[in-house]
Amino acid sequence: MTEPSSVAIAAPTIETPGIVTIGETPAKAPKGYTSALAAVSFGMYLALLTPIMVSLAFKVKHISATPAAATSSLGLVMGVGSLFALLANPLAGRLSDRTTSRWGMRRPWILGGSVVGTGALALMGMAQSVWVLLVGWCLVSVAMNAVLAAANATLPDQVPAAGRGKVSGIVGITTALGILAGSFLVNLLDNDTARFVVPGAIGTALAVLFVLVLKDRRLEDKPAQRFTTREFLGSFVFNPVKHRDFAWTWLTKFLVMFGYAGVATFLPFYLTEKFSLDEKSAISTILLANVASMAAMMVSGPVGGILSDKVGKRRPFVAVAGAVMVVGLTLLAIAPNVTTVIVAQAVIGLGAGSFFSVDLALATQVLPNPEDTAKDLGVLNIANALPQAIAPAIAPAIIAVGAATPLGGYTTWYLFGALIALAGAVLVYRIKGVK
Repeated sequence: MTEPSSVAIAAPTIETPGIVTIGETPAKAPKGYTSALAAVSFGMYLALLTPIMVSLAFKVKHISATPAAATSSLGLVMGVGSLFALLANPLAGRLSDRTTSRWGMRRPWILGGSVVGTGALALMGMAQSVWVLLVGWCLVSVAMNAVLAAANATLPDQVPAAGRGKVSGIVGITTALGILAGSFLVNLLDNDTARFVVPGAIGTALAVLFVLVLKDRRLEDKPAQRFTTREFLGSFVFNPVKHRDFAWTWLTKFLVMFGYAGVATFLPFYLTEKFSLDEKSAISTILLANVASMAAMMVSGPVGGILSDKVGKRRPFVAVAGAVMVVGLTLLAIAPNVTTVIVAQAVIGLGAGSFFSVDLALATQVLPNPEDTAKDLGVLNIANALPQAIAPAIAPAIIAVGAATPLGGYTTWYLFGALIALAGAVLVYRIKGVK
C-alpha cells in the first residue's frame, strides 16, 4: 500500500496561538481537531446542500411560469453553478498551498469563504429572477468550495495516513447530517429568504469555530515561483499517464457521483409530478427520506472507514458501497409509491456513507505530490463537481425523452444514473497502488 510522504522541513513548533510551522505530520490528530473538522464540514454541507435538496427547486418554481420552465431553469442554475465550483475548489486549494499569511495557510480561506458564501445565499433568498438566482448560486459555489478545499487539505496536514479512514469516516457523516438538518429547517421555514440565510449563518458560525481550534500550518517563505497562468491552468489538470492510480481514483469518483448527483436536484419535482404531492407534502417526504438516508449513512460511514483501516484495504469497500448505491438508484427509478422512495433513499445513503468516507481515505494515498496536497485534492474534487454540472444540464433532455416512453421521464433518468454509477464501482479495481 502506498502512502503520501510527509513534508519534512523542520519539527513543528508553536509560533503564535493556533499556528504551527510546516513539519512532519503529527503522530496522531491534534486534540479537538476531528470534531472541529466535522463541525465545519457539517456547516458547509448544510449551507450547500439545503438549496440543492429543497430550497433552490422550490425557489425556481416560485419564480417560473410553468413546470417545464422550472425544470430547465433549475438545470441551468445547478449546471452553471457546479462549473464554478469545479474551478473554485482546485484553484482555492492551490492558492492555500501557497498562502503565507501569519494566520496560516488554510484559515483565511475557511473564514473568508464562509462569510462571502452566506452573503450570496442572502442574495438568492431575495432574488426575483432566474438570472439573479444564477449569479448568487455561482458565488455560493465558489465561496463554499473554497472553504471545503482548505478544510479537506487539513486532513493530511494534521492526521497520519493510518488514521485517516477513521477521521474521514466521522467527517463523512456530516454530509447526511447537513442534508437532514437542512430538510428540517426548510420544513420549519416558510420564507424563501430564511431558507437560504439560516443554513449559511450556521455554516459561518461553525467555520469560525474551526478556525479558532485549528493549529494551522504556516508557510514561512513565499514560493520561489510566481503564480503564473501556466500554474493556474495546472490547478485543474494532472498527468494521468504518470499518475495512473490518481487518474483511476478520479474516474471512479466521477462516475459514482454522476449517478448520485441527479437524485437530490430533481427529487422535489419527481415527488410533485409523479406522486401529485403539494409543496408542503413534498418537503415533509424529503425530510423523512433524508432521515432514513442519514440513519444509514451514520452506520456505514464510520463503520466503513474503521473497517478499511483495520483490514488495510480500501478498494473492496469503495466497490461494494458503489454497488449498494446502484441498487438504491434502481429502486428509486421504479418506485410505485412514496414509501418506496423513502426506502430507496435509505439504500442510497447506506452506500454513500461508506463510499464518501473510504474514498477520501483512498484518495489521500494516491496523491501525486505531497507538497501540493490541497491542489491535488482540489483536482480530485473536480470529479465531485463536474457531475453536478453535467447531470443537471443533460437531465431535462433525458427526462423529456423518457417521458415519451412507457418508463417515464424520471424513471429513465434514475436508471441512466444507476448504470453510470455501476461503471464507477467496477473501475475502482483499476487502482493498483492501494489494496
